[in-house]
Amino acid sequence: MLRAVHRVLFNDIHRLLRPSSPLSPINRLPQHRPLSNTSRNAPPGLSEHDRTPVLENVLASDPQTADILRTSMLIFEDFLSEKEEKSILDEIEPYLKRLRYEFDHWDDAIHGYRETERRQWNESNLMILQRVREIAFSRADSPMAYTHLLDISKEGFIKPHVDSVRFCGSTIAGMSLLSSCVMKLVHEKQPSMSALCLLKRRSLYIMKDSARFDFTHEVLADKDSFFNGSKVERDRRISVICRNEPRDTQ
Repeated sequence: MLRAVHRVLFNDIHRLLRPSSPLSPINRLPQHRPLSNTSRNAPPGLSEHDRTPVLENVLASDPQTADILRTSMLIFEDFLSEKEEKSILDEIEPYLKRLRYEFDHWDDAIHGYRETERRQWNESNLMILQRVREIAFSRADSPMAYTHLLDISKEGFIKPHVDSVRFCGSTIAGMSLLSSCVMKLVHEKQPSMSALCLLKRRSLYIMKDSARFDFTHEVLADKDSFFNGSKVERDRRISVICRNEPRDTQ
C-alpha cells in the first residue's frame, strides 16, 4: 500500500516539471557578479530580519540579469532558527522515512529524491508557514492548501526545468533544511543570461515572476556545488515549498 501511494507521489512531482535542454557546465558560465544591495523591499508587518533579502547570494552573469533577479529571486538568510528547523523536521521525518529514495526516472529530470505533500501541521509549524505566505504572496494570490516536501539525498540533484504553469502560479517559496545548496538559473530563450544562487541551510528563497517563468532552475550535484569560487558542501537537503494557485483557477 505504501509503495502504491509513493508511486502516485513520485509521478505527481514530474507533472510539475517541464524539462529543458542541458546547460553548459558550471565552469563554463560567464563571470558572475553579485547583485548590488540597493533594493530591500518586502511586505510590512514582518520583522526587520524577515524583510531583508540578501542580494549578495545571487551571482548574475550580466547587469540585465541582475536587474531582473533583483526583484524576482529573493533569498532570506536564517529565516528559520535552529529550533524552528528542528520543529519542522520532528513533524515530517516520520512520514519521509516511510518512503525510499528514487534514483531513476523516465525523463531523468530528478535524481535521488523522495517527496510528499502535507496539509495538516501542528500549531508552531503552521505559524512558520504563515510567515512564509505573508512574505511570499500578495493579497491577490491564493496559496495552495498543500505544502510540498522534497527530500534530496546527498547524491541527489535536480536538472533544469520550469514548473508547469498548469499546476502552480507565479510564486514558489522554499525553505532549506539540513543542508545548503547552489541553485542555478538560466534564461530559456537567452542562455547567456544566467545566475548562481546560494541557498544556505535555514534560508528562504522566493522565486517569482520572471525568475519563475523565464528561467530554468536546477539544484546542482555535490561535485558541481560551487559558489563564487568556493565549494558549497552538499548533504541531504529537505525543501519545504509553498506555491500559489494559477491565476485562472483562483
